[in-house]
Amino acid sequence: MKHFKKLKWALVLSGGGAKGLAHIGVLKALTEMGVPEPELVVGTSMGAIVGGLYSCGMTPHELVQFVNERFNIADYLDGFAFKLDGPVGKVFQTGQIVGSLATKPGIDSGQRLLQLFEKLSEGKTFEETRIPFRCNAVDLITGEEVVFSSGSVARAIRASMSVPFFFEPLIEENRCLVDGGLSDNIPVYIPHNEGFKRVLAVDVIGFHPTPFSAFKTGPQLIYRFMETTMHLMSKKRQTQAELTLCASDKTSPFNFARKKEFIELGEKAVRISAKQIESFFSKERSGITRKRYIRCGIISGAQE
Repeated sequence: MKHFKKLKWALVLSGGGAKGLAHIGVLKALTEMGVPEPELVVGTSMGAIVGGLYSCGMTPHELVQFVNERFNIADYLDGFAFKLDGPVGKVFQTGQIVGSLATKPGIDSGQRLLQLFEKLSEGKTFEETRIPFRCNAVDLITGEEVVFSSGSVARAIRASMSVPFFFEPLIEENRCLVDGGLSDNIPVYIPHNEGFKRVLAVDVIGFHPTPFSAFKTGPQLIYRFMETTMHLMSKKRQTQAELTLCASDKTSPFNFARKKEFIELGEKAVRISAKQIESFFSKERSGITRKRYIRCGIISGAQE
């Protein structure tokens, strides 16, 4: 394990459903590599969950242990239909979804997940985190992006992960808050606005062409719509990270059964980009920054 000198840098973790569990593998591998802890963590949606809990004090080892040994997504959802497998489960689930959306603004209230976040974060506020933390959400009332930097970390995480249709929005101070990815799924501008020149981002979406046959349900089609929107927005993003790792494959963002594989995918993303990471943490860097995006070991980028 190599030890690097402490440098001022920020880590940005994207949203991406179950794929966001790859962030845990990234944190684990970076720690084992000996890189200094970030001085700011920014997250969106699942990136907000992992980044927020890490900032509150959970170590990468504790996050891996919790996900692999104690986390079952069905235990933290309202509906019994989510816990039924096979054709019968699908029938009940379809009825439940239709019934829920007819009377509520989301399939799931998100209340059990909020309780989990409050427990794991130990009720910390942003002012009490071990590492400074930020996350974003979108206010449906004003149409504006909201960046959280104060108040309850758990409630901010809950707002940032509120994927429309799946989870009810979080109502907070006359705001109707939903998933931050609708505005910016990799909000690199946040650390840049706070003066950070070294920003490492992790993208778990990694947009892949997908045949229409993969969209068998309404939720799958809606999530694909969101992925496509975020992909198009990323092409227009004015601010890019100095180094972006892509920890993604073609797996569905709903597939929490692959949690171990996602964590390993995050570790792999760090291993295959070890040289670029070492360069990122080197003090001897030229004034010209080469911004790089590493996808499955392929480095792309342009001089700026």
